[in-house]
Amino acid sequence: MAKASPWYRRLGGGALPAILLLILMLGIYAAYEPSALTSFGISNLLNNAIVLALAATGLTIVVLTGEFDLSGAGVVAICNVMAATLSTGAPGSMGTFGLVLLVGLLVGAINAYLIAMLGLQSLAVTIGSLIVCQGIALVLLPAPGGEVAEAIISAVTGDLFGIPIAGIMFVALALAWTFLKNTRWGIAVYAVGADPMASRLSGLNVPTTKFIAFVLAGLCYGAAGFVYSAEIGSGDPRISDSFLLYMFAAVAIGGTSLMGGRGGVLGSLVGVGILTVMQKMLFAIGVAEFYTNIFNGLIMIAAIFFGQLSPLVARIARRRPA
Repeated sequence: MAKASPWYRRLGGGALPAILLLILMLGIYAAYEPSALTSFGISNLLNNAIVLALAATGLTIVVLTGEFDLSGAGVVAICNVMAATLSTGAPGSMGTFGLVLLVGLLVGAINAYLIAMLGLQSLAVTIGSLIVCQGIALVLLPAPGGEVAEAIISAVTGDLFGIPIAGIMFVALALAWTFLKNTRWGIAVYAVGADPMASRLSGLNVPTTKFIAFVLAGLCYGAAGFVYSAEIGSGDPRISDSFLLYMFAAVAIGGTSLMGGRGGVLGSLVGVGILTVMQKMLFAIGVAEFYTNIFNGLIMIAAIFFGQLSPLVARIARRRPA
């Protein structure tokens, strides 16, 4: 009888070091900030992290197929600007939500067609998409401003029966991925990312698998832009200047291989937690804000190192006689 996989392995390839690091950082943060683990402190952490969690989820799905998607930050920017300029007007809150999801879906579908169907390089295509989205965001709102409907702010940053909405969204992302990765498409995502040629020879539809991944990513980016609008209450067309780096950092820190085929959304959510808690922890300790990027880079390099090391350790353990 096959031995069940450890719970941490189901989070994604190299996620265990990330989980241990997150626990350590939470402990340090709580030691310096007494309110860190109160209901208010936890709610604040979740609200700070949810935008990156949504965006990193979309990016993870694409990376697992062995592709890259740099358009995410641009989609977040344009959807944020749309929410800030439309939600108080005729479309209303729900209409604006539908429009931003449509924009995310459209950008994802265009990327998917060019990459999955026409075979263009994902790096080049999504850089182009990023630049176009940045340009459109600046046309719609040349400078930070606008206003987000109060209904959107309340719905996203509030709570439901005492549970933060952001926390519910985290759980929803985790459950959705747990379901999707066990579907026929989810299994194909890992197979295609690990070896696209072997997947094609075994009968898997590689273009369709990648097409769906890019479309789902676009929807996640659109939702991230909408939630970001609620978090700041206005529009910022230049969010993409730094956001893209944090997206990739969260994915890498969470143990997803940037080569594809290994990792998962749950690990990326842990990576998001690390980046969020680290900023809070450094502030609580008294470290200057401009040192944050240095720590981000070091942690990302360490996470990639341990992520590459863990499969080797697993192979050695499997070869060890019982």
